[in-house]
Amino acid sequence: MVPALTLSVEPLAHRHHHPARRGFRRVQGRAVTPRARITMLSRQDPPGGGGAATGAPLFLGIDFGTSGARYALIDRQGAIHSEGKRAYAPPVGGGAAGWASSWQAALFQLLGDIPRAHRPSISSISIDGTSATTLIVDSETGELLAGPFLYNESFPDALPAVESIAPANHTVCSASSTLCKLVSWWNTTGGGGGAGSAVLMHQSDWLLWLLHGRYGVSDYNNALKVGYDPAADAYPSWLMAQPYSRLLPSVMAPGAPIAAVRDDVRSQFGLSEECVVCTGTTDSIAAFLAARTGGPGRAVTSLGSTLAVKLVSEARVDDARFGVYSHRLDGAWLVGGASNAGGVVLRQLFTDEQLAALSRDIDPAAASPLDYYPLPRKGERFPVADPDMAPRLQPRPESDAEYLHGILESIARIEAKGYNLLRELGATAVEEVFTAGGGAQNDKWTAIRERVLGVPVRKAEQTEAAYGGALLALKGADRREGAMAS
Repeated sequence: MVPALTLSVEPLAHRHHHPARRGFRRVQGRAVTPRARITMLSRQDPPGGGGAATGAPLFLGIDFGTSGARYALIDRQGAIHSEGKRAYAPPVGGGAAGWASSWQAALFQLLGDIPRAHRPSISSISIDGTSATTLIVDSETGELLAGPFLYNESFPDALPAVESIAPANHTVCSASSTLCKLVSWWNTTGGGGGAGSAVLMHQSDWLLWLLHGRYGVSDYNNALKVGYDPAADAYPSWLMAQPYSRLLPSVMAPGAPIAAVRDDVRSQFGLSEECVVCTGTTDSIAAFLAARTGGPGRAVTSLGSTLAVKLVSEARVDDARFGVYSHRLDGAWLVGGASNAGGVVLRQLFTDEQLAALSRDIDPAAASPLDYYPLPRKGERFPVADPDMAPRLQPRPESDAEYLHGILESIARIEAKGYNLLRELGATAVEEVFTAGGGAQNDKWTAIRERVLGVPVRKAEQTEAAYGGALLALKGADRREGAMAS
């Protein structure tokens, strides 16, 4: 269990008919460990340069991914003044509960890594985290009651109960959804084990809470997989009728100002009294925001270990059969899906040096006759929902360059099928694709994808989720200024 802080603060007023909750004592002891490994990036302002010299406001985004955390500090024009990253310390005891201490350590270590000259200029902070990573916290003591339940953990025991109350094919009808995690914990403990002060928090909610000291605040991107309806801007009645609905957090727009940084945190790191903490988002949404794509029809394909697509659409599309769901994105919708195919298969077959050398021998204008489905193991979710689909990587030609060409083109076909499926389900047709992830570095693959997709494909200038978080922090600062002006 994570120990509690001694400082008491007032709770934030809750929306959506939640009863008022009482004050609490928060988590203390940042569990900073020498095992935490630091890797500082090269992009830093020279001493006395940039925002530190001019006093211009800076905006901090922090991304908590699957293996480490990263920060980006930008100015109003989007220029990066400093960035850095930390690997997570191994969880103490090797259990899931140890991850909370590792995240907490990384958060405060990253704040300490920011050049001291920049810290007084930080106007606002936002944090993103992995989608559906969930914690249950005692809002009176700040102690961790359960979890963290990680983004990829499944709770099939709760799925029948969730499917019995949610609409068909709803986003929550997945064993790894936040709601399944909540229902599983609720049933296992016999109705929460009598913890009347328990509150559900997503990963970024909890990390932001360490900075602002007010519990029970989330954003509508993170809350989607617990059942929040971003179109109605409320939890649905079928969810509010459940006894565990009292654990649900209040929901605000991503990048909305919550509160000033806690006094002890501000003093420790030399932050301004005016520095405000803003609501966050999920890591995939933050990465999309970093690309700064534009309006409906613009999309981002992430070519990392897996293939993930996100498309700005005028229409909302949700279909749990294919793992397709929509996030609210200001006045539009961000529709997404993710395949199990992707770069992980390339890593199994080739080294980076081989990929670079073999790619030079590929003619991207010529279609490959090879037809593969490069899965790392059995099972696909998007654009084909088939848990029994087997990887298809044969026949293998004698030429490694031809083999690589066939794999790259096959992944491009899967990408095209994904965007076509989104359109069939009612989303706006894709008009332009920006690319993030390691695959964005391969120009031959980009040319292949442009031919297969039939739309312009380009590399996103910014791809780090931390940069998207910094843009959210900038948005929050603007909202606060607008509220003060009115």
